[in-house]
Amino acid sequence: MKLGKLTLLVFGLMVTFSSCKKDDDSYVPPVERDRTEQQAADKDSLLLYLQTHYYNSSVFESGTNHTISEIIISELPKDAAGNYLPLPDPANNTLLIDDVTILTTTYLETEYEYYVLNLNQGGGVAPKFSYDVRVNYSGNLLDEEIFDSTVTPTTIDLLNLIQGWRLIMPTFNTAESYVENGDGTVSYDNYGLGVMFLPSGLAYYASPPFGVTAYANLIFKFELFQTEMNDHDEDGIPSHIEDLDGDENPFNDDTDADDIPNLLDLDDDGDGVLTINELQKTTYTVDTNMGEQEPVLAAGEYERSRTVSNGIITIKTVKTVDSDTNGVADYLQSSITINYNQ
Repeated sequence: MKLGKLTLLVFGLMVTFSSCKKDDDSYVPPVERDRTEQQAADKDSLLLYLQTHYYNSSVFESGTNHTISEIIISELPKDAAGNYLPLPDPANNTLLIDDVTILTTTYLETEYEYYVLNLNQGGGVAPKFSYDVRVNYSGNLLDEEIFDSTVTPTTIDLLNLIQGWRLIMPTFNTAESYVENGDGTVSYDNYGLGVMFLPSGLAYYASPPFGVTAYANLIFKFELFQTEMNDHDEDGIPSHIEDLDGDENPFNDDTDADDIPNLLDLDDDGDGVLTINELQKTTYTVDTNMGEQEPVLAAGEYERSRTVSNGIITIKTVKTVDSDTNGVADYLQSSITINYNQ
């Protein structure tokens, strides 16, 4: 699966460039294109595609459990001179440009426009940009060539994916419910279903995986089934909370300036007390046999684990503390070194 191999790919390219240089000292790596100029070209290409392609919209007018295999995107017919003809069977088909949502974002100091076709919102919860998602997907180029796809639902960490996925997955919801079948498969009901149309700058840009050309615009059809919150360094603070400036890029948040972003730093403020020890721990026991309800977690309180046995739910949480009431949690202040777990 290529979606999650961006970092490994970049490393591989570095090794390749290094190897080439050993054999040929005259080798000069290609200069990466200007992102603003490339986005202008990508926008033109994507808009032309959306204006000249349609999908079988009537199929999705009812029902919530359609699949990506049912999404059929076709190019408008042409006459003998190569001019596009009107939309065929408009009662059942719709031009993509008429149904997509146009979205914008700033990424790497460049303004991007990208497009989403929402075929079913989903009845569950929406993932955050740092969550794991369980999906089916199919990725293709504008010439319809498929370069990557899944056969069965696959779980992926959104932080390992291209920027376009981190932007679009949180705009959809997971399945409303699911049933585990006797054969090991799972049936999902009312899940997110859509298509994303990405400029190269929100995809692989100049460093694509095998099967994708540099600066390629990409299309992904997807089904979003489930999601799960991540705590990448397991310090008790969910990774999306470690994004202190709210730009959905947790890799540029480094409280103690030690070149380790908070989401990977076991001691976020560098005060010698691990982050997990600057949080207060609580254990809740819920007896569903007695009709007890799960607790509502307080602000800054996060579930770490849960077990269920004979109707008894045990939930363990951690909670941030602001002991000096200055609006900043202890784990982000190097001047406060209280260990709440001694």
